[in-house]
Order: sequence, then C-alpha cells, then structure tokens
Amino acid sequence: MKALVLVGGFGTRLRPITLEVPKQLIPLAGQPLLYHVLDLLPADTEEVVLASGYKAPVLEAYLRAHPLRWPTRCVAEAEPLGTGGGMRNAAAGLSDPFLVLNSDVVADLRIPEVVAFHARHGGVGTMTLCEVDDPSPYGVAALGPGDRIERFVEKPPRETAPSRWINAGLSIWRRELLDRIPAGRPSSWEQEIVPGLLSEGVFGYRMHGYWEDAGTPARILHAQRLLFDAGRGGPGTRPPGATGTGPVFAGRDVRADEAILGPYVHLADGVVVERGARVADSILMDGAVVGAGARVAGSILGPGTRVPPGAEMERAVVGRPAPA
Repeated sequence: MKALVLVGGFGTRLRPITLEVPKQLIPLAGQPLLYHVLDLLPADTEEVVLASGYKAPVLEAYLRAHPLRWPTRCVAEAEPLGTGGGMRNAAAGLSDPFLVLNSDVVADLRIPEVVAFHARHGGVGTMTLCEVDDPSPYGVAALGPGDRIERFVEKPPRETAPSRWINAGLSIWRRELLDRIPAGRPSSWEQEIVPGLLSEGVFGYRMHGYWEDAGTPARILHAQRLLFDAGRGGPGTRPPGATGTGPVFAGRDVRADEAILGPYVHLADGVVVERGARVADSILMDGAVVGAGARVAGSILGPGTRVPPGAEMERAVVGRPAPA
C-alpha cells in the first residue's frame, strides 16, 4: 500500500517560525514532526507521496539530505488546493486502496490493525477516530451499528456535535474515489467529498492510545511530552556539564555547561545554553542561543534566535527578524 501525506498547510499559528521553516520540519523529541508522523507507517509501505505546497522546496531539500526508509516523492501544488484538491493533484500512481495521513498528527496507532479493520468491513473507506472532550475544532463522526459512520460534520458547535469521536488524521480509501474530487480547483475532502460517501460504507476505527493534533505551539509541546513519555524521544542525552531532570534530547555540537535543562527539552544542532540558564518544556531549533541566567519555559525558538542574558521567556514563539 502507498501512503499519501498532506503537507500543504501554511502553519500560520506557528509564525514567525513558519515564515522560514515549514511546520512539518519543526523538531520535537529528537526529529522533525513529519518524521514522527511517518514512524507510524509499516515497514512494507510501498511508497510515500507528499502532497506539498507551502515551502515545498525547503521540504524537498530536507528530505534529500535526510532520506526516509521508503521510496518518496513530492507532488507540489502550484496554488493552494485544500485537502481534496491536494489529494487529486497527487493521485497519479497511488495504490488501491491507499493511506492518507495528516502531517501534523502524533499518535499511538498501529496501522496494520487499521488495514485489517478496513479489509473486514469492506467499505469504500475507513477513518481512524479519537475521542476528545471538545470535538468542535475537528471533523466529528456519528457512529451506527458496526461502527459505520452515519454522519460526518466538520467543526460543529460543541453543543450540537453528534459525538466526541473525531477524525484522527489517518484514513484508508479506495483509489476510485479520487476521481470524484473536482480537478484543478481548491476543495475540502472532509466537507465536500466525505459526506457523499457515507451511503457507500465508511467505517470508523476507534483508537485508544495517545493523540495530538500538533498545529499550535501548545499542542506541539504537548506532543513532545507525549513522545518523550512513550519512549519515542530519540537517542540524545543531556549535554556534558548540564544538570536538570526529565527527558532531554541534544543534537550535535550542543553546549550547555552549567545550564539547567528539563524536563521535556529538544536542543537542535549547534544550540548554546549559557551558564545558569534554565530551559524546560521547550524546543530550541538549530543555532539558537540562550544567554547566561535566562529562563525559557513552554517556548519554541526558531533557528538562529537569541535570548538575552537574564531574560524571562514563557509560552513564546520566536523567529529571526525578516531581512531589511
């Protein structure tokens, strides 16, 4: 089976970092968000097809420098096409059936079990579903007998949501359904296409492990905590000379003598945390510097950013100033 990964979003809620780096390449718990998503794929996945758009050349360059373990190709959009249009644009050569993954979902999910569920039920599609307290920001499924989806409503008001089971960002579909997406124009798979498929048999696979839609700073940091707690935090260790508690990932050439690190910290390549500085529950991207005695908590620092000595930074997203 081939996997189609939707990576076309602008990442507006993560600006200013995403003005320079696509959201999918923000690192957490040892590797970029996209690579954590793809860790879910079975080893025998035939091909990964990335339906890309925003910052596509940056993403493609990173993939060339850090190859995946599966054959991979990128299909870029000339203009934003939405989820449906992006799927139609990348449809050539997909398997029947094929997988679809959102590129910002961190989950405890076993795809072979979803594939087996899909085969047993024999419908045109299977959507993985996750139960949440507030379903209003998501696509919500109403389930009938045999976990057949009877209604699917995108972002309903909380009080009118048909259930608390939401689209978890991984699904399996028959290849023929792609021909029903209008070609050459933006469209939403969830709003325009899925409701019309329910009469043909779309089923919901209920997942029960951890799940996070890592589309905001708070959710990315929560996803990092989930990954570290699940032992998916990469092989890094606390840099020499640093103290602290809890999981920390440090990349290459990190310096943090007499700094206090953790818990839940990712330090990318070339990061410097000077003496007496404290960093917790944060992501520091390549070349970021935290000055002596500064405190950083619940924050994401973009590549090459600097925190002045003694500064206090909490729940911040910091990027480099745009060139003059």
